Amino acid sequence: MFGIDKNEVLSFHKAIYYEFNPVPVKKPWRDATGGFGNFVPLQGWLTIFDKDGYQAGTFCSQGMISNILPLVLTGEGKTYAEWYHFLYWKLRNFGFQSGQIADLGQFDLIMLELMARRRGLPLHRFLGAQKDWAPAYKGGGSLLSSDEDLVADMVRYVQQGYTTVKFKVGSSWGQDMERDVRRMEKVRAAVGPDVEIAVDANQVFSLDDALKFADMIRPYNPAWYEEPVHSHDMNAIRQLKEQCGMMIGYGESMRNYYAFETYQEKGVDHLMPLVGRMSSMGDLIRIRDLARKHGLRFSSGGTVWINAVFGTLYEENEKLENHEPMTEPMGDCLSIKPEEKAGRLWLPDIEGLPIRLDVEKLQNNGTMKSIAYYDASSFSKNFAVRASY
Repeated sequence: MFGIDKNEVLSFHKAIYYEFNPVPVKKPWRDATGGFGNFVPLQGWLTIFDKDGYQAGTFCSQGMISNILPLVLTGEGKTYAEWYHFLYWKLRNFGFQSGQIADLGQFDLIMLELMARRRGLPLHRFLGAQKDWAPAYKGGGSLLSSDEDLVADMVRYVQQGYTTVKFKVGSSWGQDMERDVRRMEKVRAAVGPDVEIAVDANQVFSLDDALKFADMIRPYNPAWYEEPVHSHDMNAIRQLKEQCGMMIGYGESMRNYYAFETYQEKGVDHLMPLVGRMSSMGDLIRIRDLARKHGLRFSSGGTVWINAVFGTLYEENEKLENHEPMTEPMGDCLSIKPEEKAGRLWLPDIEGLPIRLDVEKLQNNGTMKSIAYYDASSFSKNFAVRASY
Protein backbone atom coordinates (compact mmCIF):
# COMPACT_ATOMS: atom_id res chain seq x y z
CA MET A 1 0.00 0.00 0.00
CA PHE A 2 1.23 3.50 -0.97
CA GLY A 3 4.42 2.19 -2.64
CA ILE A 4 6.48 2.33 0.56
CA ASP A 5 10.14 1.25 0.49
CA LYS A 6 9.91 -2.11 2.24
CA ASN A 7 13.54 -1.99 3.31
CA GLU A 8 13.56 1.49 4.87
CA VAL A 9 14.37 1.31 8.59
CA LEU A 10 12.73 3.63 11.13
CA SER A 11 14.12 4.23 14.60
CA PHE A 12 12.41 6.51 17.15
CA HIS A 13 14.43 8.31 19.81
CA LYS A 14 12.39 11.07 21.47
CA ALA A 15 8.96 12.68 21.53
CA ILE A 16 7.18 15.82 22.69
CA TYR A 17 3.56 15.80 23.83
CA TYR A 18 1.67 19.09 23.85
CA GLU A 19 -1.31 18.72 26.16
CA PHE A 20 -4.22 21.10 25.63
CA ASN A 21 -6.74 22.63 27.95
CA PRO A 22 -10.31 22.06 26.67
CA VAL A 23 -10.71 23.73 23.27
CA PRO A 24 -14.14 25.42 23.07
CA VAL A 25 -16.40 25.29 20.06
CA LYS A 26 -17.60 28.60 18.60
CA LYS A 27 -21.04 28.03 20.11
CA PRO A 28 -22.56 25.13 22.11
CA TRP A 29 -23.15 22.07 20.00
CA ARG A 30 -25.30 18.96 20.23
CA ASP A 31 -26.22 16.05 18.00
CA ALA A 32 -29.02 13.54 18.56
CA THR A 33 -27.14 11.68 21.29
CA GLY A 34 -25.79 14.65 23.21
CA GLY A 35 -22.25 15.01 21.79
CA PHE A 36 -20.06 16.96 21.72
CA GLY A 37 -21.11 19.78 24.04
CA ASN A 38 -19.06 22.92 24.54
CA PHE A 39 -15.64 21.56 23.59
CA VAL A 40 -13.93 19.90 20.65
CA PRO A 41 -12.84 16.28 21.33
CA LEU A 42 -9.18 17.30 21.25
CA GLN A 43 -6.57 16.36 23.86
CA GLY A 44 -3.18 17.20 22.44
CA TRP A 45 -0.48 16.86 19.81
CA LEU A 46 2.41 14.41 19.65
CA THR A 47 5.67 14.99 17.77
CA ILE A 48 8.11 12.07 17.38
CA PHE A 49 11.75 12.33 16.23
CA ASP A 50 13.82 9.65 14.51
CA LYS A 51 17.53 9.05 15.09
CA ASP A 52 18.48 11.51 12.33
CA GLY A 53 16.37 14.33 13.75
CA TYR A 54 13.46 14.12 11.30
CA GLN A 55 10.11 14.71 12.97
CA ALA A 56 6.45 13.92 12.41
CA GLY A 57 3.36 14.65 14.49
CA THR A 58 -0.39 14.83 14.70
CA PHE A 59 -3.36 15.59 16.93
CA CYS A 60 -3.90 12.59 19.19
CA SER A 61 -5.19 11.37 22.53
CA GLN A 62 -3.16 10.92 25.70
CA GLY A 63 -3.41 7.21 24.96
CA MET A 64 -0.49 7.63 22.58
CA ILE A 65 1.72 8.31 25.62
CA SER A 66 0.70 5.20 27.52
CA ASN A 67 0.00 2.82 24.62
CA ILE A 68 2.51 3.63 21.90
CA LEU A 69 5.54 5.58 23.09
CA PRO A 70 6.83 2.96 25.57
CA LEU A 71 6.87 0.42 22.76
CA VAL A 72 8.63 2.54 20.14
CA LEU A 73 11.05 4.85 21.97
CA THR A 74 13.59 2.07 22.28
CA GLY A 75 16.18 2.96 19.65
CA GLU A 76 15.32 -0.23 17.77
CA GLY A 77 15.29 -0.17 13.99
CA LYS A 78 12.40 -1.77 12.13
CA THR A 79 10.77 -1.30 8.77
CA TYR A 80 7.36 0.35 8.48
CA ALA A 81 5.69 -3.05 8.09
CA GLU A 82 7.64 -4.53 11.00
CA TRP A 83 6.70 -1.69 13.34
CA TYR A 84 3.04 -1.95 12.37
CA HIS A 85 2.99 -5.74 12.81
CA PHE A 86 4.78 -5.48 16.16
CA LEU A 87 2.37 -2.87 17.54
CA TYR A 88 -0.72 -4.58 16.16
CA TRP A 89 0.02 -7.77 18.07
CA LYS A 90 0.85 -5.86 21.21
CA LEU A 91 -2.46 -3.96 21.17
CA ARG A 92 -4.95 -6.31 19.53
CA ASN A 93 -6.14 -7.80 22.82
CA PHE A 94 -7.61 -4.47 23.81
CA GLY A 95 -10.19 -5.11 21.07
CA PHE A 96 -10.67 -3.94 17.53
CA GLN A 97 -12.99 -1.09 18.58
CA SER A 98 -10.71 0.17 21.34
CA GLY A 99 -8.98 3.49 21.79
CA GLN A 100 -5.68 1.62 21.70
CA ILE A 101 -6.39 0.44 18.16
CA ALA A 102 -7.20 4.02 17.14
CA ASP A 103 -3.85 5.06 18.66
CA LEU A 104 -2.20 2.52 16.37
CA GLY A 105 -3.77 4.28 13.40
CA GLN A 106 -2.41 7.62 14.56
CA PHE A 107 1.08 6.16 14.87
CA ASP A 108 0.69 4.72 11.37
CA LEU A 109 0.03 8.28 10.17
CA ILE A 110 3.14 9.50 11.99
CA MET A 111 5.30 6.84 10.32
CA LEU A 112 3.98 7.79 6.90
CA GLU A 113 4.66 11.46 7.53
CA LEU A 114 8.16 10.70 8.78
CA MET A 115 9.01 8.83 5.58
CA ALA A 116 7.66 11.72 3.51
CA ARG A 117 9.71 14.27 5.42
CA ARG A 118 12.86 12.21 5.01
CA ARG A 119 12.36 12.65 1.25
CA GLY A 120 11.44 16.33 1.46
CA LEU A 121 7.94 15.60 0.10
CA PRO A 122 4.40 16.63 1.04
CA LEU A 123 2.74 13.53 2.50
CA HIS A 124 0.07 13.39 -0.19
CA ARG A 125 2.70 13.40 -2.94
CA PHE A 126 4.66 10.70 -1.12
CA LEU A 127 1.48 8.60 -1.06
CA GLY A 128 1.10 8.97 -4.82
CA ALA A 129 -1.36 11.85 -5.24
CA GLN A 130 -1.41 13.52 -8.65
CA LYS A 131 -3.26 16.63 -7.49
CA ASP A 132 -2.99 19.08 -4.58
CA TRP A 133 -6.66 19.37 -3.70
CA ALA A 134 -9.36 17.24 -2.13
CA PRO A 135 -13.12 17.39 -2.83
CA ALA A 136 -15.32 18.09 0.17
CA TYR A 137 -18.84 18.56 1.44
CA LYS A 138 -19.71 20.67 4.46
CA GLY A 139 -21.56 19.59 7.57
CA GLY A 140 -22.85 21.22 10.74
CA GLY A 141 -26.39 21.93 11.82
CA SER A 142 -26.46 21.51 15.59
CA LEU A 143 -29.78 20.52 17.10
CA LEU A 144 -29.36 23.54 19.38
CA SER A 145 -29.53 25.86 16.37
CA SER A 146 -32.79 27.61 15.62
CA ASP A 147 -34.41 26.88 12.28
CA GLU A 148 -33.28 30.29 11.07
CA ASP A 149 -29.64 29.74 12.10
CA LEU A 150 -29.62 26.27 10.53
CA VAL A 151 -30.91 27.58 7.21
CA ALA A 152 -28.43 30.46 7.28
CA ASP A 153 -25.52 28.05 7.83
CA MET A 154 -26.59 25.74 5.01
CA VAL A 155 -27.03 28.67 2.62
CA ARG A 156 -23.61 30.01 3.62
CA TYR A 157 -22.02 26.63 2.88
CA VAL A 158 -23.54 26.68 -0.60
CA GLN A 159 -22.33 30.25 -1.13
CA GLN A 160 -18.83 29.04 -0.20
CA GLY A 161 -18.97 26.66 -3.15
CA TYR A 162 -20.12 23.41 -1.55
CA THR A 163 -22.62 21.42 -3.58
CA THR A 164 -23.39 18.97 -0.76
CA VAL A 165 -24.37 19.99 2.79
CA LYS A 166 -25.35 18.02 5.86
CA PHE A 167 -27.06 18.70 9.17
CA LYS A 168 -28.14 16.82 12.28
CA VAL A 169 -31.54 15.27 12.89
CA GLY A 170 -32.95 13.42 15.90
CA SER A 171 -34.41 16.33 17.88
CA SER A 172 -35.38 15.50 21.49
CA TRP A 173 -33.44 12.25 21.26
CA GLY A 174 -35.38 11.23 18.17
CA GLN A 175 -38.83 12.01 19.54
CA ASP A 176 -39.51 15.28 17.68
CA MET A 177 -39.50 14.18 14.06
CA GLU A 178 -41.85 16.99 13.07
CA ARG A 179 -39.18 19.56 13.98
CA ASP A 180 -36.56 17.77 11.90
CA VAL A 181 -38.88 17.48 8.91
CA ARG A 182 -39.74 21.18 9.15
CA ARG A 183 -36.03 22.01 9.14
CA MET A 184 -35.44 19.75 6.13
CA GLU A 185 -38.26 21.49 4.27
CA LYS A 186 -36.83 24.93 5.05
CA VAL A 187 -33.28 24.01 4.04
CA ARG A 188 -34.46 22.49 0.77
CA ALA A 189 -36.48 25.62 -0.03
CA ALA A 190 -33.48 27.82 0.76
CA VAL A 191 -30.76 25.99 -1.19
CA GLY A 192 -32.87 24.88 -4.14
CA PRO A 193 -33.33 21.52 -5.86
CA ASP A 194 -29.79 21.04 -7.19
CA VAL A 195 -27.86 21.04 -3.90
CA GLU A 196 -27.44 17.70 -2.16
CA ILE A 197 -28.76 17.67 1.42
CA ALA A 198 -27.75 14.81 3.72
CA VAL A 199 -29.04 14.19 7.25
CA ASP A 200 -27.22 12.51 10.13
CA ALA A 201 -29.21 10.84 12.92
CA ASN A 202 -26.20 9.64 14.96
CA GLN A 203 -27.83 6.22 15.55
CA VAL A 204 -30.67 7.65 17.67
CA PHE A 205 -33.61 5.79 16.10
CA SER A 206 -35.11 2.36 16.54
CA LEU A 207 -35.68 0.50 13.27
CA ASP A 208 -39.40 1.38 13.22
CA ASP A 209 -38.74 5.04 13.93
CA ALA A 210 -35.94 5.17 11.36
CA LEU A 211 -38.31 3.87 8.70
CA LYS A 212 -41.01 6.33 9.77
CA PHE A 213 -38.61 9.25 9.55
CA ALA A 214 -37.36 8.13 6.14
CA ASP A 215 -40.90 8.36 4.81
CA MET A 216 -41.33 11.81 6.33
CA ILE A 217 -38.22 13.31 4.68
CA ARG A 218 -38.56 11.51 1.36
CA PRO A 219 -40.33 14.44 -0.39
CA TYR A 220 -37.21 16.58 0.13
CA ASN A 221 -34.87 14.19 -1.69
CA PRO A 222 -32.13 13.52 0.88
CA ALA A 223 -28.75 12.70 -0.65
CA TRP A 224 -28.19 10.08 2.04
CA TYR A 225 -29.57 9.09 5.44
CA GLU A 226 -26.62 8.72 7.82
CA GLU A 227 -26.53 6.23 10.70
CA PRO A 228 -30.25 6.10 11.58
CA VAL A 229 -29.94 2.97 13.81
CA HIS A 230 -27.17 1.48 15.92
CA SER A 231 -23.95 1.14 13.94
CA HIS A 232 -23.37 -2.47 15.08
CA ASP A 233 -26.93 -3.73 14.63
CA MET A 234 -26.21 -5.25 11.24
CA ASN A 235 -29.55 -6.99 10.87
CA ALA A 236 -31.47 -3.78 11.61
CA ILE A 237 -29.29 -1.98 9.07
CA ARG A 238 -30.08 -4.65 6.48
CA GLN A 239 -33.83 -4.37 7.16
CA LEU A 240 -33.65 -0.59 7.05
CA LYS A 241 -31.95 -0.64 3.67
CA GLU A 242 -34.39 -3.17 2.24
CA GLN A 243 -37.42 -1.15 3.31
CA CYS A 244 -36.53 2.55 3.26
CA GLY A 245 -35.59 2.96 -0.41
CA MET A 246 -32.91 5.63 0.05
CA MET A 247 -29.13 5.76 0.35
CA ILE A 248 -27.86 4.72 3.78
CA GLY A 249 -24.47 5.83 5.13
CA TYR A 250 -22.40 4.13 7.84
CA GLY A 251 -18.81 3.84 9.01
CA GLU A 252 -17.70 6.50 11.48
CA SER A 253 -17.79 4.14 14.46
CA MET A 254 -15.69 1.41 12.86
CA ARG A 255 -11.94 0.94 13.17
CA ASN A 256 -10.92 -1.35 10.30
CA TYR A 257 -11.63 -2.46 6.75
CA TYR A 258 -13.36 -5.73 7.63
CA ALA A 259 -16.34 -3.98 9.22
CA PHE A 260 -16.97 -2.22 5.91
CA GLU A 261 -17.12 -5.54 4.10
CA THR A 262 -19.97 -6.44 6.45
CA TYR A 263 -21.68 -3.11 5.81
CA GLN A 264 -21.46 -3.70 2.07
CA GLU A 265 -22.93 -7.18 2.48
CA LYS A 266 -25.81 -5.78 4.55
CA GLY A 267 -26.70 -3.26 1.83
CA VAL A 268 -25.08 -0.03 3.07
CA ASP A 269 -24.51 2.02 -0.07
CA HIS A 270 -22.42 4.88 1.34
CA LEU A 271 -19.22 3.83 3.15
CA MET A 272 -17.95 6.53 5.53
CA PRO A 273 -14.71 5.79 7.46
CA LEU A 274 -13.34 8.38 9.86
CA VAL A 275 -9.61 8.99 9.57
CA GLY A 276 -8.94 9.53 13.29
CA ARG A 277 -10.54 6.25 14.29
CA MET A 278 -9.04 3.85 11.76
CA SER A 279 -6.38 1.35 12.86
CA SER A 280 -4.55 1.71 9.54
CA MET A 281 -4.34 4.58 7.09
CA GLY A 282 -4.15 2.07 4.27
CA ASP A 283 -7.64 0.87 5.19
CA LEU A 284 -9.03 4.19 3.95
CA ILE A 285 -7.86 3.30 0.46
CA ARG A 286 -9.05 -0.31 0.76
CA ILE A 287 -12.51 0.93 1.75
CA ARG A 288 -12.47 3.43 -1.11
CA ASP A 289 -11.63 0.58 -3.50
CA LEU A 290 -14.37 -1.61 -1.97
CA ALA A 291 -16.88 1.14 -2.69
CA ARG A 292 -15.65 1.53 -6.24
CA LYS A 293 -15.81 -2.23 -6.85
CA HIS A 294 -19.46 -2.43 -5.78
CA GLY A 295 -20.63 0.90 -7.18
CA LEU A 296 -21.15 2.46 -3.76
CA ARG A 297 -20.70 6.01 -2.59
CA PHE A 298 -17.59 6.78 -0.53
CA SER A 299 -16.54 9.65 1.71
CA SER A 300 -14.30 10.02 4.74
CA GLY A 301 -14.62 12.11 7.87
CA GLY A 302 -12.44 13.21 10.76
CA THR A 303 -10.08 16.15 11.13
CA VAL A 304 -10.39 17.60 7.65
CA TRP A 305 -7.01 19.36 7.79
CA ILE A 306 -5.36 15.92 8.03
CA ASN A 307 -7.99 14.02 6.04
CA ALA A 308 -7.21 16.31 3.09
CA VAL A 309 -4.04 14.25 2.53
CA PHE A 310 -6.10 11.18 1.68
CA GLY A 311 -8.73 13.19 -0.14
CA THR A 312 -6.13 14.00 -2.80
CA LEU A 313 -6.25 10.28 -3.61
CA TYR A 314 -10.02 10.39 -4.13
CA GLU A 315 -12.05 11.24 -7.22
CA GLU A 316 -14.31 14.29 -7.50
CA ASN A 317 -17.36 12.41 -6.19
CA GLU A 318 -15.44 10.86 -3.24
CA LYS A 319 -15.63 13.70 -0.76
CA LEU A 320 -14.26 14.61 2.64
CA GLU A 321 -16.57 15.78 5.37
CA ASN A 322 -15.68 19.30 6.47
CA HIS A 323 -17.56 19.40 9.77
CA GLU A 324 -17.38 23.11 10.51
CA PRO A 325 -18.20 23.11 14.26
CA MET A 326 -15.25 20.79 14.90
CA THR A 327 -12.78 21.77 12.19
CA GLU A 328 -12.90 25.52 12.84
CA PRO A 329 -11.60 25.31 16.43
CA MET A 330 -8.96 22.77 15.39
CA GLY A 331 -7.91 25.03 12.55
CA ASP A 332 -7.43 27.86 15.04
CA CYS A 333 -4.69 25.74 16.68
CA LEU A 334 -2.67 25.70 13.46
CA SER A 335 -0.32 28.17 11.81
CA ILE A 336 -0.59 26.40 8.42
CA LYS A 337 -3.50 24.35 7.09
CA PRO A 338 -5.26 23.56 3.78
CA GLU A 339 -7.28 26.36 2.21
CA GLU A 340 -11.04 26.06 1.67
CA LYS A 341 -11.95 27.21 -1.82
CA ALA A 342 -15.00 26.41 -3.96
CA GLY A 343 -15.85 23.15 -2.22
CA ARG A 344 -12.28 21.88 -2.19
CA LEU A 345 -9.39 21.76 0.27
CA TRP A 346 -6.15 22.97 -1.32
CA LEU A 347 -3.00 21.65 0.33
CA PRO A 348 0.10 23.80 0.95
CA ASP A 349 3.41 22.78 -0.64
CA ILE A 350 5.21 21.78 2.56
CA GLU A 351 6.94 18.61 3.72
CA GLY A 352 4.86 16.00 5.51
CA LEU A 353 1.35 16.78 6.70
CA PRO A 354 -0.28 19.97 5.34
CA ILE A 355 -0.57 21.45 8.85
CA ARG A 356 1.70 22.97 11.49
CA LEU A 357 0.83 23.35 15.17
CA ASP A 358 0.97 26.99 16.32
CA VAL A 359 2.77 26.37 19.64
CA GLU A 360 3.43 30.03 20.40
CA LYS A 361 -0.19 31.02 19.84
CA LEU A 362 -1.48 28.18 22.04
CA GLN A 363 0.91 29.16 24.81
CA ASN A 364 -0.13 32.80 24.63
CA ASN A 365 -3.90 32.21 24.55
CA GLY A 366 -3.97 29.66 27.38
CA THR A 367 -4.83 26.61 25.27
CA MET A 368 -1.52 24.90 26.05
CA LYS A 369 -1.74 23.06 29.37
CA SER A 370 1.67 21.43 29.45
CA ILE A 371 4.59 20.24 27.33
CA ALA A 372 6.22 16.90 28.18
CA TYR A 373 9.40 15.38 26.77
CA TYR A 374 9.99 11.62 26.42
CA ASP A 375 12.79 9.25 25.54
CA ALA A 376 13.60 5.61 26.31
CA SER A 377 14.34 6.39 29.97
CA SER A 378 10.80 7.70 30.50
CA PHE A 379 9.12 4.30 30.68
CA SER A 380 9.26 1.08 32.65
CA LYS A 381 10.84 -1.88 30.89
CA ASN A 382 7.85 -3.98 31.99
CA PHE A 383 5.37 -1.98 29.94
CA ALA A 384 5.52 -4.17 26.83
CA VAL A 385 4.47 -7.21 28.85
CA ARG A 386 1.50 -5.40 30.35
CA ALA A 387 0.39 -4.02 26.98
CA SER A 388 0.34 -7.46 25.40
CA TYR A 389 -1.42 -9.01 28.45
